[in-house]
Amino acid sequence: VQLQASGGGLVQAGGSLRLSCAVSGRAFSNYAMAWFRQAPGKEREFVAVIMRNFYTRYADSVKGRFTISRDNAKNTVYLQMDNLKPVDTAVYYCAVDTKIDLVLRTSTFNYDYWGQGTQVTVSS
Repeated sequence: VQLQASGGGLVQAGGSLRLSCAVSGRAFSNYAMAWFRQAPGKEREFVAVIMRNFYTRYADSVKGRFTISRDNAKNTVYLQMDNLKPVDTAVYYCAVDTKIDLVLRTSTFNYDYWGQGTQVTVSS
């Protein structure tokens, strides 16, 4: 399984960005997909997850501003980020949980494959 993230960039506070993560492999629709982020000097943290039944969960810090979605026909997961804040500045990573079940996981060690990361910078 390989993941390719894209869509990061520099945006002013209050702006929007949409991240994409293309995933290789035939079993994409069976997997839970998540986004994490890591700011300088901080640990990688959970942002959002979408299960194979399209159930979603968000970190409290992004709830109401970020939306995770998936297109199984394109093997792609998205993260729409609106009303961005400077505290959202980080490298964003997509990740795959290949355990085919409906257990929702938010810890990094539960995810088997990771994208290379895409930088999001929000200026004030």
